[in-house]
Amino acid sequence: MTPIIGLTTYRQAADWGTWRQVEADLLPSDYARSIERAGGIPVLLPPVAAPDAAAAVLARLDGILIAGGADVNPERYGQQPDPSVVRWYDDRDAWELALLAEAERIRLPLLGICRGMQLMAVASGGALVQHLPDVVGHDRHAGGPTSYGTAEVRVDAEGRVAELVAPELTVPVHHHQAVAQHPGYRAVAHDTDGVLQAIEGEGDRFAVGVQWHPETHDDPALFDGLVAAARERVRNRGHG
Repeated sequence: MTPIIGLTTYRQAADWGTWRQVEADLLPSDYARSIERAGGIPVLLPPVAAPDAAAAVLARLDGILIAGGADVNPERYGQQPDPSVVRWYDDRDAWELALLAEAERIRLPLLGICRGMQLMAVASGGALVQHLPDVVGHDRHAGGPTSYGTAEVRVDAEGRVAELVAPELTVPVHHHQAVAQHPGYRAVAHDTDGVLQAIEGEGDRFAVGVQWHPETHDDPALFDGLVAAARERVRNRGHG
């Protein structure tokens, strides 16, 4: 009954040991540890270009987490890049959009974190605020180069997210963009600047996105929710 959860990864140059600027598939270990603590088995999913790869891999998984990372290419939501948007990774965008489409098709439990929530919105036909300071008048959501900012979040009284976290909470954030449009998802949490901080799908599928970074904080409930939904999927499959 132990569910297997796929975690998407970066693919970019990295340093370790005596090696410098080697292209690597990587992800901060807080994500995998959070899944493991929740009772799941984490499996990393680096970008794959083969057209049938998303269907092949998700057929073997019980849930998926779309992790944080770089900006989404604005062309994915029909816009030209703002001057603040200087780097994106088309291979990762394409891979994660394929995973999201397949996950929707097979109703796989889904958690999106930061970029992951933004990509959920883009995949559904939505759009992003490309540079949040232009809207809210400050850059505190972005934190520092190696540190997180904080945001005060209020969660709607009803819904899946409300069942998992407190109605008001202080969360770690590190983003300069935000979700502007999210067809097919309900807006269920905002911060004190009015920035959307959580979305969730309609119906009985676990499909949740949060703009904050619960993996860096003592905030296991969202991972518990994902793994519980994946475990239920395993149980139902066993009875099918």
